Amino acid sequence: MKKYDNFCRALQNLSDVFLYEEPYDNVVLTGLVALYEICFEQAWKAMKEILERYGYEESATGSPRQILKTAFKAGLIKDEQLWLGALMSRNNVAHAYNKSVALDILKAVKADYFHMFENFREEVKKNWQEDFQNL
Repeated sequence: MKKYDNFCRALQNLSDVFLYEEPYDNVVLTGLVALYEICFEQAWKAMKEILERYGYEESATGSPRQILKTAFKAGLIKDEQLWLGALMSRNNVAHAYNKSVALDILKAVKADYFHMFENFREEVKKNWQEDFQNL
């Protein structure tokens, strides 16, 4: 599963957020927010790949929101609202030049989103990845 593997690498990179504490300089803050954005993008694209493999018609959409909703219905993710909040944060990355927006995103990553991504990774490993071993 190429997209799932990409997600796992992005999650490993995202773990670097825990190496830094406030106050962040501009370069570090921007870089950490970018790591979040990349991880989120890889996560929903991995979900899309998995859902397509399992025949979920809704996966044909290019909409991250629809993919998240379908992934929740399929049992691939457990907390739909948290993921939708993460989507909103991803959408706000475009405004990360605003320091308060960037700080809010990083706080959410450290408090909730990183663990949300870990839970997704573990769910795939435990219940979904076996079918992909021979792909």
